[in-house]
Amino acid sequence: MTTRPFVWPVRVYYEDTDAQGVVYYAGYFRFMERARTEWLRALGIDQEKMMREERRIFVVTDTKAQFIVPARFNDELVVTAGLGKLTRATFEIEQNIYRDSLDGELLIRAGVTAAYLDADTMKPQRVPHSIFEENES
Repeated sequence: MTTRPFVWPVRVYYEDTDAQGVVYYAGYFRFMERARTEWLRALGIDQEKMMREERRIFVVTDTKAQFIVPARFNDELVVTAGLGKLTRATFEIEQNIYRDSLDGELLIRAGVTAAYLDADTMKPQRVPHSIFEENES
């Protein structure tokens, strides 16, 4: 990422883990979704209003994750989100999950690609450059 990423703290609850007390793989995707939503909110993007008034939505089209070290019950994590690449109708979000802090142990390295669509036709639309201007360097 070219700028300091957005950071969202998460604690691992019992409900996030499997029988061995390790975070179930799908749980990491929920943590990352929350961080992406809060990152967009911090950028001033109200997704509900965007859908209702502009008839535009974001849809995840691809995900990738490298699981390096597992998180466990009661761990404090930080989940990052930041703009990786912006194309005409999609944008890539780079995400990582660390134990304790940005300086902590890297647990997951991930990326998500999202498309900007017309909510009625589900056809790709040009991503307004202004959405991410302040996040680019």
